[in-house]
Amino acid sequence: MSDLGIAVVVEDDKDLRNLLESVFLQAGFEVHTASDGREGVELVRHQQANVVTLDVGLPDIDGYEVLRRIRQFSDAYVVMLTGRTEEPDLLTALHSGADDYITKPFRPLELRARVAAMMRRPRHGGAQRQPTPARPAPPALGEAGQGGGLGDVLEHRGLRLSPRTRSAELAGKELELTRSEFVLLEELLRAGGAVCTRADLVKVVRGDYYQDDTYISEADERAVEVHIGNLRKKLHEDTHSPQLLQTVRGVGYRLGAGKL
Repeated sequence: MSDLGIAVVVEDDKDLRNLLESVFLQAGFEVHTASDGREGVELVRHQQANVVTLDVGLPDIDGYEVLRRIRQFSDAYVVMLTGRTEEPDLLTALHSGADDYITKPFRPLELRARVAAMMRRPRHGGAQRQPTPARPAPPALGEAGQGGGLGDVLEHRGLRLSPRTRSAELAGKELELTRSEFVLLEELLRAGGAVCTRADLVKVVRGDYYQDDTYISEADERAVEVHIGNLRKKLHEDTHSPQLLQTVRGVGYRLGAGKL
């Protein structure tokens, strides 16, 4: 096996499948390919894939069903590839457990950059690889315990998050967060009440902390909105008047100040 691990390409278009195979080979992966969904699921299972590219429109079962089956036994990084740009496709991909979503046509260098960023992200409950070092936490809000944190734990209004153990809880009850939800919540806590722009949060989800020239698409920003919406549900926020995660219209998000 190569140093980077195993990539599985699930794509029915032969030319695109060959292109994706070349991209991963050049990046240093061992690559296996499948032309339909069922074959792709079995390849991911038997090869113990580290990263998967998955076409939405497959000839037997669609990519969302393939992803659902993969998630029953694998935490491989998954990038969904599709020619469709409608919002429901993006929502379905993220809700199904995809790590990223790229529309066709795409640039091979963009795919490589996104895969590299994904593989720097810590996995929930433990990382396969070391994540990109987080930026230093800014000063906490005026009141102790709001934003920021002492030592390993970040705290804010009954919300506690431990980056070291990859755990989070609200009012003493554990929160079941996805990888993207966890890193977004951590970033907002570290911001200590300062506004985090959508573009900055896209980079956080990707792991591109220090890359100012990263291309941010409309779909990328919409994905962050979806993750924030899911976080609000898990935090039992009032969707019409959220108190913990507040929207700064036209800019991004910040922690709500004051006490509940």
